[in-house]
Parts: sequence; structure tokens; C-alpha cells
Amino acid sequence: MGKGFSRWEFLKGGGAALTGACALGLAGCGGGSSQGSGGGKKFRIALSNSYIGNQWRIEMVNEFKAALKMEPYKSQVEGSVYNSGNEVSKQSQQISNLISQRVDAILVDAASPTGLNGILEQAAAQNILVVSFDNTVTTTKALQVNTDQFKFGEKLASWLAGKLGGKGNVIMVTGVPGTYVDKQRNKGADSVWKKNPGIKVVNRFPGQWDSSVAQRNTASVLPSLPKIDGIWAQGGTDGVLKAFLAANRPLPPTAGEAENGFRKFMIGYQGHKVEGFSIGQPPFLSVVALELARQILRGDRPKKNVTIPFPSVTNKTVKKGVTVFPGVQDSFFDAFTDSGPNATVKMCLDAAKSGKPCGSSLKVSLPKA
Repeated sequence: MGKGFSRWEFLKGGGAALTGACALGLAGCGGGSSQGSGGGKKFRIALSNSYIGNQWRIEMVNEFKAALKMEPYKSQVEGSVYNSGNEVSKQSQQISNLISQRVDAILVDAASPTGLNGILEQAAAQNILVVSFDNTVTTTKALQVNTDQFKFGEKLASWLAGKLGGKGNVIMVTGVPGTYVDKQRNKGADSVWKKNPGIKVVNRFPGQWDSSVAQRNTASVLPSLPKIDGIWAQGGTDGVLKAFLAANRPLPPTAGEAENGFRKFMIGYQGHKVEGFSIGQPPFLSVVALELARQILRGDRPKKNVTIPFPSVTNKTVKKGVTVFPGVQDSFFDAFTDSGPNATVKMCLDAAKSGKPCGSSLKVSLPKA
């Protein structure tokens, strides 16, 4: 999980995570905002994360932790983190506990698009701001921070269809079943396959957005598959490629996520090079959600959803030390920072790896409301 908060207690496996003040038994833990440095209002914002079983989620939580150690969040926010192990009932109970603690805002990466609606509507009824991000929920009582997940899947599939000239055998490596992101990305891809009847999806199987799971599951299905002309992968892309190499299969054109190992293969890795298109679902979505909540609680921004662009690279645009990192583990997600000229947020490598701050302050540029 990386390093914990300096002022917060973090208990793994979905245990309670309390603000530093509450952990010390000080006043003001019964609800509402606490006092920040200089006597200003300090908002209590909790991150409710459903799943911590892959590298992306670890980076997402680490970036949230790092942001809380930088201004303006250090002075304005008391933060806490909960993980529920992808169990809807546990996440619901944790959110119920947050309601009873009267936090000011709950940021949610949900285990189910619908299963948490009831408890989140209860939170909203108690005037608790709810911001859903990444795997979002369907209730209108929660704001949404995300990229366009349908377009994510669609763009990957469109690139692959173009490379294959509209025909060939393709495998689909999907995400965590039942989540909003997984469903939308698959729908986006399927909309492209429908327009390209010459493309045959010979197998689709979950990779859980995890490199090791994707590698293991790919290895189990490859012996029964014909020649594969293209790979479409929501995540775990580097693991899929390694499974192909282990099976002595050539690396076909690959449309996948922003795993560092995948991008290493795009520049040449282990004696192999793949023609690829890499789109990143940014782990810094947690920081965007945090900034949205902070601005709304301060009265600086209206309650509106936020959609941000997803960073992407091709073989021509991938760059060492900026969008691929040769000295970092393969399963690491390189979209932890925005490298574009109009970056939403630029985070340092240490923030994503271990939750360390990137200096004393952090600027998050939200789209205009």
C-alpha cells in the first residue's frame, strides 16, 4: 500500500481510517468541519475505495495521500481512506459509518454502479457532498469525475481496426466484471466491431486491470486460440504481451492501457517491439475529485460533473522519463501524471509510488464549470 498518512491512521482490509484529530480523541470529531491552521475551516473528506488489488488502485490512493500533504489541502483538509475489498456490503457499511461521523464529503470509487446508490443518497440527504469517480455510481445525488469510458474502449478498438484493415482475429482482455468502467469500455469496443464485421473476437476474458492476472488468464486461453492479429486490453496489457512471448507467439498490434511494461515494449523491450496505442485512465482522478470537493465546499464552484481527457501515446509520441519509465516496474501505470501542455495535474513519480508529496504545493486545473 505504500507509506501511510503522517497524521492519519490507515487500517488495511477495510478497517476504520480516522482523521488525526479523532485518533487522538480531540474535540470536533462528532461531525462537521474542523479547524485548519490559522483558524480556518478544515474539511473532513473521506476516500471510499472499493478495490485495492491492482497497481492502478494503489497509485490512485497514494496520489490522494500525497496531495493531502501539499497545499492547499494540507491546511484545508483532514483526509481518511477506506478500502472494502470490492465488496458492496462492506463499502456500504463503511460509508454508513462515515455518515454517522458527519464528514463533509465522500469520494467514491465504487464496487457497483447501482449497489451503493441507497447509502450514498442517505449521505446526500445529510448534506454530505458525494463525488463518484473512476467506477462511478448511477444515482444523480452523486457528482461524477471521470474520463469518457465508452470512448476509451471505442478509441482502442478504432485504432486496432484501422491497423488491421477491418479484418482479423482479436482477443479482448476486459476489466473487473460488473463495474461501470468495464461495462462501458466493452460497449465502446463492441460498437466498433459491429461496424467492422471482418474482425472476429475469438475470446474475451477478464484481466482485472492487473498485469499478473491478465498474464495468467491469457496464458490459459492461448493454446486453444487461432492466430491472433490484434490485442484489445483494458488493463494488464504488459502481462498479455508476456503471455504471448512465453507461448512463442508473435506480438500483434496492441491497443491497451498505460502500463509501464506495455510502453516499454512500444520503445523496444526484452528484444521485442510492439506497435501499440496506449490510453491511460489517470490514477490522479482521486486528486481531481478531491479538488472538486474542496472547491464546492468552499463555495468556489457549482455542483457539476467533471470530465477530463485521458492521456494517450503512440509509438511516435511515447517518451522516456515522461510517458514511459525504464527503471520502474512493468505493472506501474504511467498515466499517474498528465504530460500534456494543458495538464490537469502534474504529479511526481514518488507521489504515485509511495504517497510522498511533490514539493509544498499542488495545482489542479479543473475544466471550466
